[in-house]
Amino acid sequence: MGQDVRSPRGPRCIALVGPFQSGKTTLLEAILARTGAIPRAGSVDAGTSVGDATPEARHHKMSVGLTAATTSFMGDSYTFLDCPGSVEFAHDMRAALPAVDAAIVVCEADEKKLPQLQIILRELEELKIPRFLFLNKIDRANKRIRETLATLQPASRVPLVLRQIPIWKGELIEGFVDLALERAFVYREHKASEVVALEGGDLDREKEARFSMLEKLADHDDALMEQLLEDIPPPRDAVFDDLARELREGVICPVLLGAAARENGVLRLMKALRHEAPGIAETAKRLGVSSGKDALGFVFKTLHSQHGGKLSLTRLLAGHLDDGATLQSASGGTSRISGILAVNGAYESKRASAEAGDTVALAKLDPIKTGDTVSSGKAPPAGLAAAEPTPPVLAISVAATDRKDDVKLGQALMRLHEEDPSLVVVQNPQTHDTVLWGQGEMHLRVASERLRDRFGVKIASHPPAIGYQETIRKPIVQRGRHKKQSGGHGQFGDVVLDIKPLPRGEGFKFTEKVVGGAVPRNYIGAVEEGVVDGLTRGPLGFPVTDLQVTLTDGSYHSVDSSDLAFRTAARVGLNEGLPQCQSVLLEPIHVVEIVCPTDATAKINAILSARRGQILGFDTRDGWSGWDCVRAMMPEAEIGELIVELRSATAGAGSFTRQFDHMAEVTGRAADQIIAAHQHAA
Repeated sequence: MGQDVRSPRGPRCIALVGPFQSGKTTLLEAILARTGAIPRAGSVDAGTSVGDATPEARHHKMSVGLTAATTSFMGDSYTFLDCPGSVEFAHDMRAALPAVDAAIVVCEADEKKLPQLQIILRELEELKIPRFLFLNKIDRANKRIRETLATLQPASRVPLVLRQIPIWKGELIEGFVDLALERAFVYREHKASEVVALEGGDLDREKEARFSMLEKLADHDDALMEQLLEDIPPPRDAVFDDLARELREGVICPVLLGAAARENGVLRLMKALRHEAPGIAETAKRLGVSSGKDALGFVFKTLHSQHGGKLSLTRLLAGHLDDGATLQSASGGTSRISGILAVNGAYESKRASAEAGDTVALAKLDPIKTGDTVSSGKAPPAGLAAAEPTPPVLAISVAATDRKDDVKLGQALMRLHEEDPSLVVVQNPQTHDTVLWGQGEMHLRVASERLRDRFGVKIASHPPAIGYQETIRKPIVQRGRHKKQSGGHGQFGDVVLDIKPLPRGEGFKFTEKVVGGAVPRNYIGAVEEGVVDGLTRGPLGFPVTDLQVTLTDGSYHSVDSSDLAFRTAARVGLNEGLPQCQSVLLEPIHVVEIVCPTDATAKINAILSARRGQILGFDTRDGWSGWDCVRAMMPEAEIGELIVELRSATAGAGSFTRQFDHMAEVTGRAADQIIAAHQHAA
């Protein structure tokens, strides 16, 4: 394999993905150090890594955003995209995956992280992205490799194929055997592995493991199957060709071993990438890129730097792109490039141009957003891919601590959403609060830190208001009069309102049965407006719903009556009538659908019951082995921090969606507490 020199397939783009804390950023450091891009590998704990370079990542010692870094190996250029492992920051990975040639899935022999691994592998499988699995922290292994593979296999829908087996020295792993190359290597810390003789028990284990690898390859190669049946050793080049072809076709996932912190296994991983991973031509074909002379790129990440303005991280899929070129986007925007930058962590360097396969940052493409397809052609290109954010699961209401920063806060939130579309900003029309929705507790915490540190906006936050309402049980007829004399024209309005409850979910209805012109037709619209005004806050302090108000009678003055007078009279009538109608509190009820690993289902049911949830049932999750889907009815007030408990019970893998279903009565002590808390907050 080391002697094989093939034509380069253009600059490559490789995603580093995997469960939280599996060692992706450490592997990136090891790759950059072994390929000479940096003098020595940095450390996440020490805050010296190329990845996790933002203040928030340094502070929390975890990836909270995508990092791109470029290096070269054996004459080929590689850009690695270090993607966050936490499910709360997974949108960066989802947005970038369509643009990559292949992915390295970094994982370890930890059964607790199996559901997270399954989620990531499922993303790659559905996008048809070739993938290697890098079994990291092999120096800490306490299981035989076959046991580990059997543990990990349920996470993948295609066979995990061992490319290497470890060489044991007592209870420690000191090296590996490359099953395709049929050579043994002993690890040297921060140095290239040393070739050693393959003999004794290691040779026997190699023959058995190699045959197992070839059997899996033969499932998709009839000629190889015949050779195995006839005991004919297949040519080594044919084995490498099968490994490369079956990887690209997505029918196998090769497994390599290593310890990123010691830089063990890194060069062998790079050689596998070089010879077996597809290049830009195959990626463009997968995305349906049609041939043409125009430059075509995919924007997978947006950044707002403090000094350089907006940067659009872009994979060029076809053509040649010069600085200053004008780009059209699939969403209809047009913009001129004001700089092409090479990417390497937090550092960028200017380039004059980019070629197909390059991953670069394009400066100041203001109308262009994450997920856009861009072209140098005269017409907007067709969109190649779209990564829709998962529905948000946790919210906080935010406000600038200094009122003069309100506009600044709005602009900062807009930029945060541009960088991370899985952050959603919503204006509550009832409370006029600004509500920031995110993917979890840490996601919102990091967003708050970025508002403060990068955009200079200090915020106060609190849980968002629950959508309580109130309704009535008893009908009543109420007169409302508004009479005012203060010199000149006075104000006079007089209405009789028939107020009665409606069935739950009917909302509000206004009708009129005025006879004999008691209220002139031109004032009836003002009466309805006055009633609507009165519904905004009922006797309990909440918006009123599920009632019908009928205007039945009234009187007017030919001079003093006006729209304003009748609007005021209607509001007075409603405000005086509602307290006599036996008001009752309503709370919003949602249908919640939780997906979780099967072994956590019992815990989830207990969590739901403790939060006043009514479990509707559960079933196996369609197409997901080892997962369940639980459905329940839950009050909105109990959903607030549900995700925190859910993630804790599922090792970070569980999630949920919710949909408003109906309003339900709240009575007794619970209602008294809600009303008292609302009055105190007001």
